[in-house]
Amino acid sequence: MIQPVHSLLRRFRRDEDGSAMLMEFAIFVPLLFGAFLMAVEMGVYSMRQMYLDRGLDVAVRYIRLNTHQTFTHNDIKEMICNNTGWLENCDETLRLEMTSVDPRQFASFDQEVDCVDTSLPVKPVRGFTLGKSNEMMMLRACIRFKPVYPTSGLGHAFEKDGTGRAKMVSIAAFVQEP
Repeated sequence: MIQPVHSLLRRFRRDEDGSAMLMEFAIFVPLLFGAFLMAVEMGVYSMRQMYLDRGLDVAVRYIRLNTHQTFTHNDIKEMICNNTGWLENCDETLRLEMTSVDPRQFASFDQEVDCVDTSLPVKPVRGFTLGKSNEMMMLRACIRFKPVYPTSGLGHAFEKDGTGRAKMVSIAAFVQEP
């Protein structure tokens, strides 16, 4: 005999089988999903950082060994971007800062990082000087990127500029070869 729909729904509503798992499911699934989003964001961030570090290392090696050449901000930026494989808009969002550093007064190095903010008017490059032979140099690169999940977890925790881009910094110190 076929039961009417309203009696089936009434019986379904009164049935308590499986209701004990509903609370655990409702509590743990959002937590696990959030952990998954944070893991993906951290993995992509780590890959971006690795590519930026590699590009900076290759450029620094070239600069260090070719002291007879004069490099501009754009030359070094192009070297880094050519060796970074997977950083989107590298040529637009990468900003470099290179200064001479006294190893005995290293604490005087400016801790504020110079980054591009595409939502503001363009600022001139701050602190970009080429070193001389046997001089210790500090090259700092800052790039802006869009988080994978900007509204959740780690993507939400990043400090962002006016366009929603977070910053990533890489630093290299080297001594100019004679």
